Amino acid sequence: MSVRAESLRLTPQAYLEGEKTAPVKHEYLQGQVYAMVGAADGHVRLTMNFGFLLQSHLRGTPCSTYISDMKVRIDAGEAFFYPDVLVTCDVEDRRRVYFKDHPLLVIEVLSPTTEGFDRGEKFAWYRRLASLREYVLADPRRYAVDVFRRNDQGRWELFSFAGEDARLELASVDFSCALAAVYEGVDFSLATGDADAPV
Repeated sequence: MSVRAESLRLTPQAYLEGEKTAPVKHEYLQGQVYAMVGAADGHVRLTMNFGFLLQSHLRGTPCSTYISDMKVRIDAGEAFFYPDVLVTCDVEDRRRVYFKDHPLLVIEVLSPTTEGFDRGEKFAWYRRLASLREYVLADPRRYAVDVFRRNDQGRWELFSFAGEDARLELASVDFSCALAAVYEGVDFSLATGDADAPV
């Protein structure tokens, strides 16, 4: 999740150099940088669960799974995002240190402040990636995952999975599991409570 940091317009090169030493992460969109803010418990758990399940599933293949700290570059540097989870199987991406160009799968865990952006403008940017086969939005407030899948005609189709017993399917990496596994350890009451308020 991110918030606007400054109004300075940066080149992609300046942004990448700055990110190497920045105390907080920033996403980049056409010269503007947006500071990444802290994530809630459910957000972090979902991200870790997705990362662990996919890493285990893809072990021994040419594919690599990354969580939270790896950037995706879009349109030769017009945008850089930090997806919660990404999978790339691209040979060129293996040689890239600070960002990946050819993700096959991108997963974003929703938050109240960024859900509109994740479903709208951010998805529009991700759709520019010819390599991307699936874009996944996971809701930390309930058992609900939306999978946007590019079909053979290049059109995006929505597949929604809801309920603890639903079976999630990610065709891009030939993976499936119960939503209960993806949501293991997620306490839905924390999504609406005020657990960090002083006593």
